[in-house]
Parts: sequence; C-alpha cells; structure tokens
Amino acid sequence: MKIFLLQPDLIWENIDRNLALFEGLFDQIPGEASMVILPEMYSTGFSMNPEQFSRKELEKVPLWQQKMADKYEFAIGGSSIALQKGARYNRFYFTTPGGQISFYDKRHLFRMGEEQKHYYAGNERKIFEYNGWRIMPLICYDLRFPVWSRNQNDYDLLIYVANWPAVRQDAWETLLKARAIENQCYVIGVNRTGKDPIVSYAGGSRLFSPKGEVLSSFYNNNNVIREADLDMKMLQEFREKFPVWMDRDNFSIH
Repeated sequence: MKIFLLQPDLIWENIDRNLALFEGLFDQIPGEASMVILPEMYSTGFSMNPEQFSRKELEKVPLWQQKMADKYEFAIGGSSIALQKGARYNRFYFTTPGGQISFYDKRHLFRMGEEQKHYYAGNERKIFEYNGWRIMPLICYDLRFPVWSRNQNDYDLLIYVANWPAVRQDAWETLLKARAIENQCYVIGVNRTGKDPIVSYAGGSRLFSPKGEVLSSFYNNNNVIREADLDMKMLQEFREKFPVWMDRDNFSIH
C-alpha cells in the first residue's frame, strides 16, 4: 500500500487557507496513492483558542476531508478541532473514497500546553480497516503512553499525527521506533514544520518497519510530501517467524 505523508507549515488559526493549502498538495500526489496522512490540527495549528471557531466552521472540515477522499480516490487521515454536544475534542478524522467518516478523539491531552483546559479527552481506542489493513490512529502526546497503543493482535499499522516541537525531536524519533518494535507493526509519524506563535517544528515525519527500520523519512521543511510503502506479506511473515506477540502480558485498560 502506498501512503503519502504531508508535513507543511500550517497557517495559524485559518481554516480556509489551510484547506486550500492541502488541496494544492493533493494535486501533486501520484494517482497510485492509497492513503494520505496530514498532521495534528491540520486546519488550524495547535490552537488553544477553539472557542473562536463556530460550529459551522468546524463541521466543514470533515466534510471537506470526505470530499477530497472522493475526488482524489485515496483515504485521508488527520486531526482537527471538533465540537460535539458543547464539548471540544482534538479529533482524528479518517475518510475513505465513497465511505463514511470515522474518528478517534485524542486520549492524552498535553498538560504542559494546557490542552486539558480547552478540550475533552477521548476514552475509546479505535481501529479502522482499509484495503485489508487494520489501522490504529493516535495523536501526538499519545505517543508517550505505550499502554494505550499496545497491540492486542488487532492492528497492523499505527499512525501518529502530531505538532511535535523541534526541541524534543529526539524523543519523537525514539518513541516512534520503540512503538514499532514493541508492537511488531508499521508505524507512521506525521509532524508539521514551521512555527506557530509559541513553538518551532522540525518535521521528521517517517515510516518505521515492524523491525524498527526507517523505511521513509524527511527533515527538509521545503519537502512536504513523502511516499511510504507498506508490505502486508512481509509483516505477516515477520510475525510468524518471530512471534513475540504470543508472550505478551495479559491485562486490560479500564
């Protein structure tokens, strides 16, 4: 499966301009793409001012994402601000061509940025299926909590979308690699580049193999699109040859 990772500099708190930015990038993606992954809060940047956006503005983002999936005929994943029953969430939307909109709400809110004061935490682990792949979506700070992402032999691909600061780039790379090795799965991390009013970002979006090998990566802020290839046969053969998952400890999250 061919996946394309997009890590542009986002336009601060401007939904319309960010959506237009991504439409321009979609035009550059080859026709063989199966899936495209966008960063965390791709329509606004990592804003702690969600109250400024109306329900109408926020609701058009997943509708736009679905429209793009239909137009370009590839699945799209990325997070945006969502408003539901008066509560705001940092929500990962997953849209497929001709399909329904699925979502996951960020479980671990970034306390150091006071995210928990503006958003509600999700409480449900989600697995999406697409083209024969079982996909678990997670968001930025979730990366630091391996129990939440633990593979229960129920997914093949782990996706993290992020606004991960440049000052902690080494932690980003190290933890992504660790998640791939411990869960025997492909791991994709998509970060943004550029700056917002508080933080600088260095990109570093990448794909790790189930063995922890870097299969695709990039740092250059001007290089915003990168292709990544996933091989299901290789994944299955590796799990059969080296079945670490069979010796995992049994526990559940409450």
